[in-house]
Amino acid sequence: MLAIGAMSIDEAWNAIHHDTILLLFGMMILIANLRLSGFFALAGQAIVRRAHHPTTLLTAIVLSTAVLSALFVNDTMCLVMTPLVLEVTLALNRRPLPYLIGVAVASNIGSVTTITGNPQNMMIGSYSQIPYAQFFLRLAPVALFGTLLAIAVIVLLNRDEFKAQAQLEVPAHPIEIDKLLLWKSLAAATLLFIAFFAGVPVAKAAMIAGALLLITRRIHPERIYEQIDWSLLVMFSGLFVVLEGVEKTSLDEHFLQLTNRLGLQNIGILSLVSAALSNIISNVPAVMVMKPVVQRLPDAITGWLALAMSSTLAGNLTLLGSVANLIVVEQARKQVTITFWDYTRIGLPITILTILFGAWWLTL
Repeated sequence: MLAIGAMSIDEAWNAIHHDTILLLFGMMILIANLRLSGFFALAGQAIVRRAHHPTTLLTAIVLSTAVLSALFVNDTMCLVMTPLVLEVTLALNRRPLPYLIGVAVASNIGSVTTITGNPQNMMIGSYSQIPYAQFFLRLAPVALFGTLLAIAVIVLLNRDEFKAQAQLEVPAHPIEIDKLLLWKSLAAATLLFIAFFAGVPVAKAAMIAGALLLITRRIHPERIYEQIDWSLLVMFSGLFVVLEGVEKTSLDEHFLQLTNRLGLQNIGILSLVSAALSNIISNVPAVMVMKPVVQRLPDAITGWLALAMSSTLAGNLTLLGSVANLIVVEQARKQVTITFWDYTRIGLPITILTILFGAWWLTL
């Protein structure tokens, strides 16, 4: 964009949506502290150990992944839950594949619920200025429906694994816990989400929480910074510059004319186009491409919510639909092979039904 003269250096810098970058950065600091304290391993094991049958084990895995993904970034939950699920299922002589796919689809579905659930929702939250509580109330029913549907579809398509309700005793393993860091991180997380629901600007609240967590003698800041996904922050900054440059060209107007002919004022059509685009160019770029269209809709708030819902749930369509899916596959590949068809036969019906339900719900 600089090379072709579409914008100056100052314009490129101003094009970066700093609230989104700061929200991502603050959440990464919080998640890093929770991870280093042992919270995610402790929570995952505590939930899974209460399951004593294959179906209840799957239900515990899917529900816990969905809830944690709603609170924290979904990719992190896949990094935490995948090794735990592998360890538990192999120790119990169960087939890990349906449980691992449950982690992937649940992380995407659960992250629909909140602005902090995934990067594209953070971007939409910053663009739209929808209050955190309103975002949650409008999309939580979609996530609940999707979570229950995911459990039903996985059980139905893997009847051999779940028809025999064998008694399971999940083994417990010692987990290294830093109690002081754990309580401090949980206190910061609790206050942060209270601030979110109270209407405090999400970027401001996340950065204050992150800054306070860095003030400690128990853990060097370098260990926290090692957990930060710097490449993601740089990629987002670059995407903002590219989008701003495109909006300065006639390409933006041509795209608007095309989308007007498609009838994107209809939430159902908007959701389907967003889902298709998310699978072609990935969900974050899809949100940026759809931004000029959505912000000019008669009901922009519902349009933004439909974009958040459809671009996120579209990640369940195929194995390549989201980074969360790939994290599960890569972490499990040494012990379990998840093929493209293994995933798609479960993800396809879940994606179609959840997006249709979400579009219907948002039109009410």
